[in-house]
Amino acid sequence: QVQPVESGGGWVQAGGSLRLSCVYSGRIIAPYASGWFRQPPGKEREFVAAITWGRSDTYYADSVKGRYTVSLDIDKNTVHLQLNNLTPEDTAVYYCADGKSLGDDLNDYNNWGQGTQVTVSS
Repeated sequence: QVQPVESGGGWVQAGGSLRLSCVYSGRIIAPYASGWFRQPPGKEREFVAAITWGRSDTYYADSVKGRYTVSLDIDKNTVHLQLNNLTPEDTAVYYCADGKSLGDDLNDYNNWGQGTQVTVSS
């Protein structure tokens, strides 16, 4: 199974933006959905957003709705997560994973990437 690879994390000041990417290099069959999760320091992993590969349906956590946008680049087998109006509370390692449904249940996701660090300073 091809493991997705995340990139695009970094350091940014509050109010800034980042664009994360999750690439499925060499993958032939896309999962039903791809999800983004994050794990803040000392906390559990939490759902952020997800998108289906077939219809590009999306689903967001309330905490990021209106600030984050998930999208697909099907030709490049890539899922993007645009992060806008960032706050220090968004500091976390961000992961992507394969989803068998469009939802926020961590147990419905597998094939996790290694993650990319996002740090937001005040």
